[in-house]
Amino acid sequence: MTSSTQDTPRPYPDPSAPPAPVTVLGLGPMGRALASAFLAAGHSVTVWNRTLGRAGDLPDRGAAVAGSVADAVGAGRVVVACLRDYDAVRAVLEPVAPARWEGRLLTNLTSGEPARARSMADWATTHGIRYLDGAILTPTQVVGTAATAVLYSGAHEVHEAVRDTMAAVGGTGRYLGADPGRAAAYEVALLDLFTTSVYGVAHSFALASAEGIAPDDLAPFAIGISGLLSEMIPRFAGQLRTGDYPGERSTIASAATTIAHLIDAATAHGLEVGALTAAKGAADRAVAAGHGPDGLPRLATVLRTGKPLATQAPSPEPSLQGTVGGPNPPSHPGELT
Repeated sequence: MTSSTQDTPRPYPDPSAPPAPVTVLGLGPMGRALASAFLAAGHSVTVWNRTLGRAGDLPDRGAAVAGSVADAVGAGRVVVACLRDYDAVRAVLEPVAPARWEGRLLTNLTSGEPARARSMADWATTHGIRYLDGAILTPTQVVGTAATAVLYSGAHEVHEAVRDTMAAVGGTGRYLGADPGRAAAYEVALLDLFTTSVYGVAHSFALASAEGIAPDDLAPFAIGISGLLSEMIPRFAGQLRTGDYPGERSTIASAATTIAHLIDAATAHGLEVGALTAAKGAADRAVAAGHGPDGLPRLATVLRTGKPLATQAPSPEPSLQGTVGGPNPPSHPGELT
């Protein structure tokens, strides 16, 4: 990535800075995990949830439970939102008077589309709210540990102001630049990979079961397939960066034939084949465009027909290896309950 995504070198967190009071809006599983991490790091924590009774043991550990959103916002210097979606965040914050936000900063770790993140940032600006967007890429059970990965994007001055506080979340925090939708863009791309991969695992077990193969018998071979994917991902990235798609390992034409066999096998057992049909359609379009002899990474350009793929040199930023694409799947969205 470009240098605009680099954090200014300095202690992180700053050991001389006293812990800022934190408010957490939303007490779904991720919201509770965030509040717990802030408490463990010595912050004064106030929590709020639309439905009462979701605080668990947080009050016993010192968290204050606010009776209203306005009171919750007023109690913290850093306000962290982790709700169902961006619409929920706006609905919750709309009634809060702009004066309540004086001297406070909002970090929104709610999942959603990049366009919604940008719209939320615009809304916050018009309401005088200093806003930063973010995405948590790890599950609730590792929040507060070294395995956590969080992406941030939006106003640089807001990131600088909250970064010491947000260090309590743990692990690697990476600032991606001024575009408030950038963190959400990474998240949706990674959740796309995770979701379709989970569906593929489930579909393969269903097909195996239809053929009389026990799940435990298939599992060791399925693990081998996951190893292939770990090798393919950086190779895809490199070929998409250079625009060179050698087909010596596998070609799109051969993949199209394989997918046709899979569709036939699944259909024979009455399994749904929507995802396989979509994959076959992309392969067929690539073949029709003359890309049959090319390697599989070319498919990404076919899916993005008419629009160039973003290309750039490998990022010099700290690696998130081990936090995404490894043993820890991406997090689920926060809940507003």
